[in-house]
Amino acid sequence: MVSLVEAILLGLVQGLTEWLPISSSGHLVIVQEFLQIEVPLFFDILLHLGTVAVILIFFRNDILQILKALLKLDFQSEYGKLGLYIVIGNIPIILVGFIFYNTITPLFTNPMVVGFALLTTGTLLYISKYGSTDRKMNTTESLIVGIAQAIAIIPGISRSGFTIGTGLLRGVSREEVFRFSFLLAAPAILGAILFDATNLAFIEIEPSAMIVGFTVALIVGYFSLKLLSKLVVTGRFHMFAYYCWSVGLLTLVVTLI
Repeated sequence: MVSLVEAILLGLVQGLTEWLPISSSGHLVIVQEFLQIEVPLFFDILLHLGTVAVILIFFRNDILQILKALLKLDFQSEYGKLGLYIVIGNIPIILVGFIFYNTITPLFTNPMVVGFALLTTGTLLYISKYGSTDRKMNTTESLIVGIAQAIAIIPGISRSGFTIGTGLLRGVSREEVFRFSFLLAAPAILGAILFDATNLAFIEIEPSAMIVGFTVALIVGYFSLKLLSKLVVTGRFHMFAYYCWSVGLLTLVVTLI
């Protein structure tokens, strides 16, 4: 059973790491393994619902305009094209999720994999500072960023780090790739939640722990997303590389010892 203190800790980890480019899945593996916290699937889903709610709040105007355009089958306007790009960008993660689900699942209990993956994330973050910012999002770019999102299924590979970093390396403008990265994430995360829910077994959890975990993940996630927005726009996105390298190396050392 998840205690109130564990709910707060896991909510903080989820809220801070879900949107910052340092891998929430990787950090949750590290916290659960080294602190010996067993997190029920239901509680993990609850934490993800808290952070996906952040996207719906933060990008509510964009989401509303996209839905209006799609309902009108308008694929020529700015938001109509954006909606189409989001659909295209999510194709890779759907294919990878269904084909490699059984292969990827065991990685979520392997800190060694997380350590190497964090080093990889850090490297991409660092080299992303060398990308230009003169290209607009299009079908090709949305598919490439979507492939980056699919790779980020691996724990320790940051979803936001890989999607934004890949977009920056491709030359997409900072503001545009930031917005696209998180609008792309919403259906992917919701789809993963629905998929996991089909395998959900009821486990008794204190209502207070559920409320606290969800609320902490929501509030902390909102402010971490605002922070990331400022860092991306001001060209300081690559600074997270040093953190990923440090945590990745520390994880490998501790695991080997």
